[in-house]
Amino acid sequence: MRSENRRPSGAAGLPGPRQLRVGEVIRHALSHVLHRGEANDPGLDGVSVTVTEVRVSPDLRRATAFVMPLGGADAAELVANLRRAAPFLRRRIGKAVALKRLPELSFDLDSRFDNADRINALLQTADSDARPSAPQKDDA
Repeated sequence: MRSENRRPSGAAGLPGPRQLRVGEVIRHALSHVLHRGEANDPGLDGVSVTVTEVRVSPDLRRATAFVMPLGGADAAELVANLRRAAPFLRRRIGKAVALKRLPELSFDLDSRFDNADRINALLQTADSDARPSAPQKDDA
């Protein structure tokens, strides 16, 4: 018997367990393909890419991979190269993943690292502003 207070998976914008599992499987397979240099794209040769997360739509038809190049250099160019290679990468991942239907892949830059650095800088600024200055001694 199903509880009346229980929310169905995917309610309130939260991904369901199947979305999370499919996203992780795709993330691992994509990381493996990129790590081994199987992309056959000159723009992706010798580039170290971190696949931080793969978000899958509720209907499991679309997947967005959030990526970041090692060191953060040429991030926009990397995303453009990955978008161009997306159909090939999808076929390559399809061979490694046992899914009935593999989602369409799209790529986006992961901005969480930049946001974390910005928040850290703000917290450090706020912390230094909140500290009371040390009382100065009179030498007289």
